[in-house]
Amino acid sequence: MQSIIWMEIHWRREQSMSYVNREQLKKDLLLYAVTDRSWLGEETLYEQVEKALKGGATFIQLREKKLDEKHFIEEAVALKELCHNYHVPFVINDNVKIAKEMDAGGVHVGQNDMEADDVRKILGEDKILGVSAQTVEQAVLAEKMGADYLGVGAVFSTSTKKDAADVSKETLQAICEVVNIPVIAIGGIGADNILSLKGSGICGIAVVSAIFASEDIENATKVLRDRTEKML
Repeated sequence: MQSIIWMEIHWRREQSMSYVNREQLKKDLLLYAVTDRSWLGEETLYEQVEKALKGGATFIQLREKKLDEKHFIEEAVALKELCHNYHVPFVINDNVKIAKEMDAGGVHVGQNDMEADDVRKILGEDKILGVSAQTVEQAVLAEKMGADYLGVGAVFSTSTKKDAADVSKETLQAICEVVNIPVIAIGGIGADNILSLKGSGICGIAVVSAIFASEDIENATKVLRDRTEKML
């Protein structure tokens, strides 16, 4: 039975090849900003994302749960162009349909979303595919099914995604050791605890509130990038 399962996974992986430059991707994943409109105030999301880019964010993920499709696409197209101007990758969280329609740089999916190999078949081999993982088993399977990178967490408690399982530093390190694709840590990460991730094997961090809940987004991003570089 195990050999049959392995053969099926191997076959699915062969159908889910990625032509993404992993070495460049590893560099791009240094400071990964996930959008959240909870703290917009009088600003637009576009304005806040640009501040993050000016501060040194190296990767942007658009995460939207409330916008209708029309406004989602309009926002995604605008942010894609903004990120292009800063030479920063732009992906969409979960919504494969919209990512395909507006030609995003890729998609990030969770464990409860579409299977990674199915996403790859829809988007094609040249798009970035990120997958969330909380265990070594999930990480290994995600890589076999075509993931280009993994987002692992929550490494610290977080209010942004309350259903995220806690991941110990030991598990994070084990995941980094067993896969051959880049790994970033996510969940409750801020300027005060980044350095505690040193030695885990990650290539960067993903943050939400540490950037977008800040009164000074550009400066907060600069501090996060500086400390992440020191951590690595």
